[in-house]
This record gives sequence, structure tokens and C-alpha cells, in this order.
Amino acid sequence: MPFIHRRSAGLALVGACALLALPAQAAGNEIRIAHVYSKTGPLEAYGKQTQTGLMMGLDYATGGTMMVNGRKLVLIEKDDQGKPDVGKSLLAAAYGDDKADIAVGPSSSGVALALLPVAEEYKKILLVEPAVADAITGEKWNKYIFRTGRNSSQDAIANAVALDKPGTVIATLAQDYAFGRDGVKAFKDAIKKAKLVHEEYLPTNTTDFTAGAQRLIDKLKDQPGRKVIFIIWAGGGNPFKIADLDLKRYGIEIATGGNILPAMVAYKQFPGMEGASYYYFGMPKNPVNEWLVANHYKQFKSPPDFFTAGGMTAGIALVEALKKTGAETGTNKLIKAMEGMSFETPKGRMTFRPEDHQAMQSMYHFRIKVDKAFEWGVPELVREIKAEEMQVPIRNKR
Repeated sequence: MPFIHRRSAGLALVGACALLALPAQAAGNEIRIAHVYSKTGPLEAYGKQTQTGLMMGLDYATGGTMMVNGRKLVLIEKDDQGKPDVGKSLLAAAYGDDKADIAVGPSSSGVALALLPVAEEYKKILLVEPAVADAITGEKWNKYIFRTGRNSSQDAIANAVALDKPGTVIATLAQDYAFGRDGVKAFKDAIKKAKLVHEEYLPTNTTDFTAGAQRLIDKLKDQPGRKVIFIIWAGGGNPFKIADLDLKRYGIEIATGGNILPAMVAYKQFPGMEGASYYYFGMPKNPVNEWLVANHYKQFKSPPDFFTAGGMTAGIALVEALKKTGAETGTNKLIKAMEGMSFETPKGRMTFRPEDHQAMQSMYHFRIKVDKAFEWGVPELVREIKAEEMQVPIRNKR
């Protein structure tokens, strides 16, 4: 392990929060990082995990000092509530009033798309974590945008590895906003052998899935071959309720990607279900993940979750970039340092692709196993899908 851990992430968190009270004029020897995320709102669970992970990543990468080259890291938290207009004004305030050198976030793809032009206007870096929509590093991208989180194409290509087989007929169920629509588009692009027969989009706040499920059943029930409903869903609502409509009677299976542990409680009713995941704490074998799992258990008495790993990755990426610039925060220097930069994360090595600043990374093909020791369906690793195996399209027309 490259860093000596001098104190717990909890102490580092206290230290960083204490610094939030310092006035802006004391900022000369500080590196100010704004974190715009869903502290409240529909993606609150994701936001809290990202925040925990970000603090742990900064702690890990600085060896517990929260300093780079003698400069103190100060974290400024902003709650976008999952609302694009709120996020936009908060990021502008962070760059303008709070003199943030760099920003991380947000949780929602819809908010992220509203933040991109703000980063361009202020000519400051926005490190996107964990918002997923392809458009963020695609047609809406600008040179100030980097992303440690995976994108819709990486999700889709990895899930296609699990599902794209001849004789398979697929219908999709997704949320009707950027995350869901970009996810389905990328999945369609990735499917080469299976046949996609229907796309069902429902509002993000849907709780009754009956009507949508009936449309999916009607499209699939008379199809020959293996029949699958592929679910792309984030936040509230439980789309897995559609299993209550006796899909087995029609020979219809459910498939989906990985998710946060509370959402994976629903996976327990689908032993043998396959998909691909961004992260599950038991899958990656490397020193960074071992540190994250051990320290998270120590601090929270629970394993790190999906977005905790992403937050930690963002924290490590920032510190590694700042080490390369000698803690200088000039945007052009940071861009030069980060383009093509490789760094170690809980998922192993990632590299920012120079063309669109997307972090190229492994994904994990899993099969669900039921284990009485866990409340959730356990994703057993079938195999790691390495970054170089995935032909992730460059969509930004740079």
C-alpha cells in the first residue's frame, strides 16, 4: 500500500469540517473542493455514500494528513436536493463566492447536465461522480469535465456481456429522464445478438408498476426463446414488484445491473439472475479496496456500498492530480495532469481517457446467490470485465 494511514477517516472528517468555518480570505494556503450532491431528495442514499467515500478517499490518498504539498484540503458541501436549477446556482456560488478550486458531484444525471455549462463559464474542473448519463461525457461535454463514475455505455456494454445471446428477446424498463433514456440507448447500441422488442419508460417517482408491467408482458409473452425484462432504475420505487404479476407463467425473467445494498434486498427473490455491476465490496481484490472495506467496517460496522467506492475513487483522483501539479490548482495545469492519468482505486487501476475524460474501468459480471448471512441477494463474481475489453464509444465529437 503506497500510503501510511496515520489516523482514521473519522478524525479526518472532523478536521475537514472544522475548516469549513474559515473565511474565504484565509484560503491562500488551502485547496477548496466543493461537493455538490443530493444530501436530501430522491437520491439521498447515493449522495451520502458518495460523501462518505470522498472523505475516505482524501484521507487515504493523503496518508491521513488531508494535505497536499503543505496545502490543506477544505471540503465545502452543497445540497442540490436532486434539483437541476438548485445545483446550478450552488455550483456557481461555490466557484464564485466560496472560491472553490475544483468541484465534485452530483448524484443525479439531470443535475449534472445543468452543472456542465457552469464549469465551462467559470473555467474550473467539475469531477463528475456518480452521475451516469452518457451525455455528460458525450454531446454535452466540455473540456473542464472529468468523470470517475461509470457512464451508461460502460453499464450497457457490461450488461450486454451477461445478456446478449442469440435467441434472447429483451424489453427494457427505465425511468423517464436522462439516466434511464441514456441507459437504454447505450444498451440498445451494445446489443448485437439478442432482440430488443419494447422500451417502457415510467416517471421517476413511480410506485405502482402494474400498468407498465402489463405492457411489458404483452410485448414479451408470445415471443419465442428466452424472454427478459432488463431494468434500469435509480432511487425510490421498487420496479422488482413486477415479479408479483407471475412473470414465470409467461416464462419471463428479470435482469438488472448492480445497485446499492438496500435495493439488492429485492434481488434475493431472483437467485441465478445475471447482470453486470459497477462495484460490490466482495469483488475487487486489491490493496485500496481492502483498506476501504476494513476502515468502513471499523467506522460504520457495515461494508462500503456502491457509491462509497465511487466517492473514494473521486477523492483519490483529486489528490493524485494535485500531487502531479505540486498542489497548484490552475485549471490548465490540472487538465494537463489529469488527461491520460492512471490511478489506483477500490476497483483497481483507472485511466482518464484523454478524448473525453471518462475514467476507463473494470465492470463485474455477476450471478445472484442467496446467502442467509446477508439481507440482500449476493452478486457472485462470474468474471471481471476489464476496461480494455469494452469498446466504449467516444460520444463528445471533440
